Amino acid sequence: MARTASLGVRSPGQATVSTPLVVASVVAVILGGTLRAQDEPRARFSSGVQAVEVYATVTDSAGEPVTGLRADDFQLDDDGHWQSITTFAEGAFPLTVALGVDRSLSMKGEPLRLARRAAESFLRQLRPGDRSMVVAISAEADVVAPLDAPREAQVQAVAALDAWSTTALRDAVVKTLDRLAPEGGRQALVVFSDGTDRYSQASAGEMLEKARRGSALVYPIIFGRAQVAVLSDVARLTGGRAFVLRDARGLDGALGSIARELRHQYLLGYAPAAPAAAAEAGRWHPIRVQVRGQEAGAWRVRARDGYEAR
Repeated sequence: MARTASLGVRSPGQATVSTPLVVASVVAVILGGTLRAQDEPRARFSSGVQAVEVYATVTDSAGEPVTGLRADDFQLDDDGHWQSITTFAEGAFPLTVALGVDRSLSMKGEPLRLARRAAESFLRQLRPGDRSMVVAISAEADVVAPLDAPREAQVQAVAALDAWSTTALRDAVVKTLDRLAPEGGRQALVVFSDGTDRYSQASAGEMLEKARRGSALVYPIIFGRAQVAVLSDVARLTGGRAFVLRDARGLDGALGSIARELRHQYLLGYAPAAPAAAAEAGRWHPIRVQVRGQEAGAWRVRARDGYEAR
């Protein structure tokens, strides 16, 4: 699947948040996005080189989304060749999201209670056109509420989660990305975990490669003081963002940041102008996205770093 680009100005893959907000209100901004295109597109990452679509997030020095940009404000390089952007939209595109809730014994108590509350609020504030699933992470990755389950049933599934077993976090990320892969449109994986991984069969490298070649933006929310570098790498490669919460109050701030990003993203589409050899199946196309203009030096752009031709 075609991937969002690695940006000309990279944002850090990890942030520390400690400002308390109200979960329901900050997540509710997902509901209000308005596209600049005439119709809201059911956009997807293209899997071939005939048409490539890239989601990009632009934030200012304070971490707030930069809105109102136009197609000619962007520069996009595909495998060393500058591209003409032929499809462009801004807004809250329809979303397919997986919420991965770590319910292992290391999350027992306050971390799991916070994760449940945040996941429930996130689910309740999704728009009717969005699709969601809930994955309980322990020694296995159990889909406790599939994509076709009613929203209220998914909320109830989250509320019923209790601490159980050990953690195979990398395996859970890989399996959840596999479940999202057949879905069209914009995809995201939000993971609530303390970052502990004891029994995964998938290596860190295998998890990173799976995420890099998939289509989902990955947003790990890590409880505790440990900085889990591999989760930050997953976020960076996919165009998402990782949060380390040193204080439980920071959970609402992290969700607010994710919600604002999902509301204000740019869709850039193009038909690659490159030599015929670049269209070979299996060839990796690195992408670089930049924003023109005087202010661009203070802005950060996040997107995937390439795609595989199919």
